[in-house]
Amino acid sequence: MMDVTPADLRLARDRLRDHAVVTPLIENNELNARVGGRVFLKAENLQRTGSFKFRGAYNRLSQITADRRGAGVVAWSSGNHAQGVAAAAQILGIPATIVMPMDAPAIKADNTRRYGATVVEYDRYRESREDIARGIAAKSGAALVPSYDDPDIIAGQGTAGLEILDQATERGVQLAQLLVCCSGGGLVSGIATAFSEASPDTAIYAVEPEAFDDTARSLASGRREENAAQARSICDALQTPTPGELTFSINRRLLAGGLSVSDAEVREAMRFAFHHLKLVVEPGGAVALAALLHGRVDATDRVTGIVISGGNVDPSLFAQILTER
Repeated sequence: MMDVTPADLRLARDRLRDHAVVTPLIENNELNARVGGRVFLKAENLQRTGSFKFRGAYNRLSQITADRRGAGVVAWSSGNHAQGVAAAAQILGIPATIVMPMDAPAIKADNTRRYGATVVEYDRYRESREDIARGIAAKSGAALVPSYDDPDIIAGQGTAGLEILDQATERGVQLAQLLVCCSGGGLVSGIATAFSEASPDTAIYAVEPEAFDDTARSLASGRREENAAQARSICDALQTPTPGELTFSINRRLLAGGLSVSDAEVREAMRFAFHHLKLVVEPGGAVALAALLHGRVDATDRVTGIVISGGNVDPSLFAQILTER
């Protein structure tokens, strides 16, 4: 099986230069006081397309040779990878088709189309998005762009980790622990790869919705576990059935563990982010913050990093969450 190295991340950073946003690392007094330590938030909700996914998508697509670009690309996603692939394809002049669940947030589907991609809808509870995408690719000759289990995708996502390391160094701090939102594991495996070289003592945790805690259970058991078919969560972006083969091989080696949070805790974290951090955060992007706010790790007198992975939330849902008591 292929591996991903810190050198791969540095090459990805070079490809992303002038295309991806170097998102800020934010410290907030209210949050520090709440947990009793220093906290630094990597605001990937401010990334191009509103999530970290653009990093991996552009790194993958930019390596498709000119003679293959005309055949296009096919990806599957509930929304953030869809937008990342669509935006990268638009920049590079590559036709894109995205297989998306019919219940994906409207803002994500609309933005994907706005970037010029063709959207093919499917029922996430009855159909296989991978099978649909592979069928399209077989007919058209398009390149498949997986959402996480791909070395170029992982390397691209890992550039967020390189930025965190640089930004923390500029602040004169070293992170004792880092909490990263996790679905298939591409982001956390990429970031863990970055830290494995430059800050191996930083404890890195994958954070998931409690109904989709397959990575946490897999890390505990030592083998890839699956989520229940009937599982549901407000976190539409974090609903993969099982960890990726490549991502899990990296994560079981580099992560300190897995954490999970409830939908109610995610909603509270979204409200906290809006009222105190002045950030719009989608449910899947708020799980790491939720884990910190609800004591899944001890942040007292420690330096903790968390990744806010995305901000693509439908306005109606966001308004509902903000007004809840």
